[in-house]
Amino acid sequence: MEALMVALGDAARWRLVGLLAERPRSVGVLAQLAGARQPQTTKHLQTLERAGLVSSQRIGQRRVYSLEAGPLRELAEALGQLADTVERPDGPQAAYERHGGTVAAERLAADQEGWADDRVFRFQRALDASPEVVWRHLTEAELISDWMTPDGLRVSELVFEATPGGRVVLEYRDAEDADGSDQVVGRSQGVVTGVRVGEQLAYSNSPLLPDGSLAFTAHIELNLRPTGAGTTLDATYRITDSTIDSADFIAGIELGFGQSLDKLTAATTTRSTK
Repeated sequence: MEALMVALGDAARWRLVGLLAERPRSVGVLAQLAGARQPQTTKHLQTLERAGLVSSQRIGQRRVYSLEAGPLRELAEALGQLADTVERPDGPQAAYERHGGTVAAERLAADQEGWADDRVFRFQRALDASPEVVWRHLTEAELISDWMTPDGLRVSELVFEATPGGRVVLEYRDAEDADGSDQVVGRSQGVVTGVRVGEQLAYSNSPLLPDGSLAFTAHIELNLRPTGAGTTLDATYRITDSTIDSADFIAGIELGFGQSLDKLTAATTTRSTK
């Protein structure tokens, strides 16, 4: 496939492919139609032949080239599969495009300081694990890093002191940035404000802008209710101190925090069944 892409990646060779799609032609005729010298045309045709795109045979005094459909169909199938992957309704590209629309809307709304204050996001998840197991995932740093990561990111630094007044620090990097050489995607800091073991956890968390100032403050409250099958988690995410520059961050809350809670659901289910 690589040789095929290289062969087709030249405008002159692409022109020859188009001419040969109409009918087999000799080198001389192809050179005339393409407006090129015959030696150059011969070299291009040899490249296409090595890639399996054309075949040739001598007919009388001329060498005639014809186009092979097979490699083109293989390329079309590969490109079609890529397009199908991109267009998956539940795929990363769809989420990226939805997020882009949300960002645009929030930027328009962010016309003054405090523009998003007291906005509340509510989430609920039914977890197939006991409140004790869920509580550990909410309060133990090693377990938090397993789930508090939106798609495509990884936790690169995490501090979570699950006592009133305890520190909260979160730093994210791209999931594929293995050596940490790329820029930090996001960093936030906060403080634990309320703890009822196994029942309720509350903390504040403020994403940092590039200059180190706070974008806004999120007040997060997580309530656990035991059920016959496990635990119901009710999460409230309330905003205060919103700045004009916080629009991009706030645009990602519903999608990003929702993805994290989905990962929490999966992580607690996996652990509870081991």
